[in-house]
Amino acid sequence: MSEVKLSAESRTEFGKGAARRIRRASKVPGVLYGHGSEPLHLTLPGHELLLALRTPNVLIALDIDGKTNELAIPKSVQRDPIKGFLEHVDLLLVKRGEKVTVEIPVHTEGELAAGGNLLEHVLNALPVEAEATHIPEAVTVSVEGLEAGASIHAKDITLPSGVSLAVEEDAVVLQVLAAQAEETEGEEAVESEEPAEA
Repeated sequence: MSEVKLSAESRTEFGKGAARRIRRASKVPGVLYGHGSEPLHLTLPGHELLLALRTPNVLIALDIDGKTNELAIPKSVQRDPIKGFLEHVDLLLVKRGEKVTVEIPVHTEGELAAGGNLLEHVLNALPVEAEATHIPEAVTVSVEGLEAGASIHAKDITLPSGVSLAVEEDAVVLQVLAAQAEETEGEEAVESEEPAEA
């Protein structure tokens, strides 16, 4: 699990105008909360934060105002729907050794059985419980040779040591669907039986 160090400043200005000023300075407004403490409003460096968020569930070591050091994981990220820049981030305060519930991406490897079958990701991310400083970046599942109708459940996925499921064991994560023909012969027959208009 990678740990990224970021310098943050506590902020006292709120509202849309303050948020716009922060973003114009290439920074991102955020909130740090958790452990029953009062939410702490922060200003974070935009580019460094953007790079850090490329890693799912990244562990962020925050240096706040050069005085306080805290560990956090991203809980909610708001982006501009058109331009994609970061608008706001919610960070969850964590402690070393503490277990947290997060969602990790599910990656697949291998080829499905021949026949034009389709792989459906029922869950794009797997909810797991892991120690805050040892959150896996992703899990990889082999789909080699799976036929239509096959499915992979949460309990079938091998998790790293110290990581446990935070979802029902029987939850379907991936399933293989049979490819469907574009138009069946039966539908064509029905269309040709319609009387022609006089």
